[in-house]
Amino acid sequence: MLTLNLSLLQIQAFMAIFLRVTAILFAAPLFDSKTIPLILKAGLAISISLLLYPVIAGDLPPVPTDVIPFALGAMAEISVGVIIGLSVKIMFAGIQLAGQMAGYQMGFAVVNVMDPATSSQIPILAQVKNLFAMLIFLSINAHHLFLKAMVESFSLVPPFGFSLSQSIAGLMGPIMVLTAGLFVVAIKVAAPIMGVMLLSSVGLGIVARTVPQMHIFIVAMPLKIMVGFIFLGLTLPYLSQFLNTMFVKMATDLFTLLHLFK
Repeated sequence: MLTLNLSLLQIQAFMAIFLRVTAILFAAPLFDSKTIPLILKAGLAISISLLLYPVIAGDLPPVPTDVIPFALGAMAEISVGVIIGLSVKIMFAGIQLAGQMAGYQMGFAVVNVMDPATSSQIPILAQVKNLFAMLIFLSINAHHLFLKAMVESFSLVPPFGFSLSQSIAGLMGPIMVLTAGLFVVAIKVAAPIMGVMLLSSVGLGIVARTVPQMHIFIVAMPLKIMVGFIFLGLTLPYLSQFLNTMFVKMATDLFTLLHLFK
């Protein structure tokens, strides 16, 4: 008969690793989709935790044995995982916001589709840009950097080594900077289409003033949609380069954020 000789301290150390990995997977983009079965996410979290345990077990600090310190440590591990996952997800939120802003200018304000990841309705152009960004994210192997950051987080912040009371105050500033970067990313991604739509509106306004016999409101809607899609296609190569640069910078920002946990 196969028996497992595991001590209570080993089980507690594995649970600390499992909690952080699970929080990261459930908060990070791609893995947070509701279309992925829960049992698959749990199995992936257990598999990653089992792979990480032999690497991290030798450097683990003493695990608290009392219930209250262990519960506070578990909350800290979940907090670390959620912060790491959300710091990556902020970038994709900015790209979705860019698609929403561009779609509003093109006349797609009420054209929504169901997002399978969140089970909510989002503008169709926001979904297109989000899927395009996800493909770029996977094509440049940026998810490998994300997994590397997950491993590095245990060396920089050992399990039960994160103090909520002391570290949250120092993390608020960088997290606010990342959140503000969401709007910067949205403006940069949506700027070409928004600029073209502004010039189109100005041109149509001039035509409406000079040729009042033309029903400009009938012409404007399909014309702006056509111009918007043309420039959307023309800007895709530049958007790909911008996203590539942004994801590389995201990895740098993520490691910088990890150093602030200490």
